[in-house]
Amino acid sequence: MPYADVGENIRLFYTDDGGGDGPPLLLVHGWGTDSHQWSWHLDALTAAGRRVIAVDLRGHGYSSVPETGNTPRMMAEDLDALLDGLGIPQVIAVGHSMGGQVVSILAVEHPDRVRALVALDPGYGITDDIARDFPRTIAGLRGDHPHAAAEALDEWCTNAATPAVIRRWHKRRLYGMPPHVLVQAFEAMFVEDGAIGVCPASDDYLARRQCPVLSIWADRRRAAWEAGLLKHPASKVVCWEGSSHRLHEERPAEFVHLLGGWLRRLRV
Repeated sequence: MPYADVGENIRLFYTDDGGGDGPPLLLVHGWGTDSHQWSWHLDALTAAGRRVIAVDLRGHGYSSVPETGNTPRMMAEDLDALLDGLGIPQVIAVGHSMGGQVVSILAVEHPDRVRALVALDPGYGITDDIARDFPRTIAGLRGDHPHAAAEALDEWCTNAATPAVIRRWHKRRLYGMPPHVLVQAFEAMFVEDGAIGVCPASDDYLARRQCPVLSIWADRRRAAWEAGLLKHPASKVVCWEGSSHRLHEERPAEFVHLLGGWLRRLRV
C-alpha cells in the first residue's frame, strides 16, 4: 500500500484503486476514524468504473501524527499536495463529518482542484444550542480520560439504525487515536479562530464553494439550511431521516447508487 510525503515530516497513507476516465473520487474520512471507513463502498465504486483514492488524514490511521497542526485546514493542504504528487489535476471530493469540512476547505481554497463535492452529514452548520456544550467536550478530551470523552461524544453519532459492527468499529478506532489529535481537530473544527463548523461562520465560508455539491443529511433542518447556501444549479441536498451520523455506512448500497446517478447527470 502506498505512502506519499506531502510536507515536512508528513507522510500520508492512501490506497488508489480502479480506473476510468474523468476525475477520480477522493474519499475523506471523519474525526477519529481512518480510510477503512470506506470499506463498505470501495468495491462498488471501483466496479462502477471509477478510480478511487482513499486517504488517512494526518494524525489518523497509518499516516504521520504530528504534535501540532492536526486541523482541517492543514489536512486540506495535505490533500492538495498529495494530488500534486500523484499528477491529478481535479477530483470529485467526498467527505464525511470532519471530512466534509476538509473537502469544503479544499474546494474553497483550491477551486480548480475540485470538480464536484459530496458532503455526508458534514461537520458544519452547528447551531448555538449544540455548540454551547463544546467547552465541556473539549475539557473531557483534555482530561484524564480522553478516549472515554471521545466515546461519549461518539454515542451521538449512532442510533437504533446503526448496526453493532459499525458501533464497535468506531469505538475501537477511537481508542487507538492519539488524544492530542482528537482535541486539536475538534477545537479547529468548532471553536478556534477561523473555525467553520458553527453558524454563522459556516454560512459565510461554505457560500464560497462554486462547484456542484451533493449533500446528504440525517437532519432535515440542517439539510434545508445548506440548500440555501449552494450556488451551482446542479447541486442537490438529500435528507435520510431516521439514519444516524453514520448514514453512508448504514446504507452503503443506497449511497453508491445516489452518488453514481448524480455524477451521471453531471456528466462527470
